[in-house]
Amino acid sequence: MYVVGLTGGIASGKTTVADLIATKNINLVDADIVAREVVAIGSDGLAQISTHFGPEILLDDGSLNRTLLREKIFSDDTNKQWLNNLLHPMIRAELLAQLAASRSIYTLLVVPLLVENNLTSLCDHVLVVDVEEQVQIERTIARDHVSEQQAKAILQSQASRQQRLADADSVVVNNDRQQLADDVDILHQKFLELAASAVAN
Repeated sequence: MYVVGLTGGIASGKTTVADLIATKNINLVDADIVAREVVAIGSDGLAQISTHFGPEILLDDGSLNRTLLREKIFSDDTNKQWLNNLLHPMIRAELLAQLAASRSIYTLLVVPLLVENNLTSLCDHVLVVDVEEQVQIERTIARDHVSEQQAKAILQSQASRQQRLADADSVVVNNDRQQLADDVDILHQKFLELAASAVAN
């Protein structure tokens, strides 16, 4: 099992890169999807959150009221710590299970907070999607309809560009779509070779 971890700051283009790699018959394990699954209706995660915060943390259909949960954890570090202690082990266990079940020559592990949550240890190789911070801010404002102040605050809450690049084994720059596609093709060949070499050894 050869795992390539894909990460990058907000609006850097992680999804674009992941989609390009997925077209090459490479399995993706996406931490954002897993994070939603562990708090889905009927999950143990959701039951524990409801017990801890009370039934008002649920919407009328029984799903998690994410807006209210965000308010509760951003206004109280104790709540945030409790939630992290509950969900991080669940997410990690599910990521490992999905990686173990993958049958492609290498598997792409997509984790926005790979560096921040110390998940680089799950990867054989770390690929960082890199863009200028000003580009991230502009894309975030356009995509998420937030103010420049909010976009900058999100950027500040993540690992810095320098921290991410320090953990990178490979970097792909996302300034031009065609160039990105060409670069991903080259990286894919590199990952195939690394995975084959790892299997041989």
